[in-house]
Amino acid sequence: MNDVAHGPAILQEPRRHRYLKLIALFKIFKGFLLFVLGFSILFLNSRPVWLDQISDWTEDQLLLHHTRAVVFLLNKLQEIVSGGGALRATGLLALFYCAVLLTEGIGVYMEKRWAEFLMIFATGALIPLEVRHVWHRAFSHHSVIAPLLLLLANCFIVWFLYLVLRRDKSPAPVKREPELAGTR
Repeated sequence: MNDVAHGPAILQEPRRHRYLKLIALFKIFKGFLLFVLGFSILFLNSRPVWLDQISDWTEDQLLLHHTRAVVFLLNKLQEIVSGGGALRATGLLALFYCAVLLTEGIGVYMEKRWAEFLMIFATGALIPLEVRHVWHRAFSHHSVIAPLLLLLANCFIVWFLYLVLRRDKSPAPVKREPELAGTR
């Protein structure tokens, strides 16, 4: 009997490839979104325009022209947006993680074993942070649907790739018996 027929249906050949491709496309999509975020944080110069618009709106519409609290908050927002260290670090971190996600996604799409290992470790390392995020959102009475769906998707990815890697172990090398050469 062949062991392949007794494995879970999700690991059978056509389904396994389909799931691997979906996981790879999901990671590539997340990498693309992080690229857009990181690029816009670091390189787009339209920040002063929208900051001026917020300032004009608060002065004109809310009639808060001389309020110290509003001036203080706008000054803090301007510090963060105009090249503050936290925003630049966030942009660089987004671009770094974008590179990791794109490497994982493209490698898994091409069915490379090293990319599957990378994806298991990178995704598995972030699951505790995602659990903490869902936990805090639940207790602060925010919506937890989207973070919970992402957490479940990442848990599925780690579980599925673990099963794929465990199943696709390369067979142990067969020890060849020495051949005896016959003489005449």
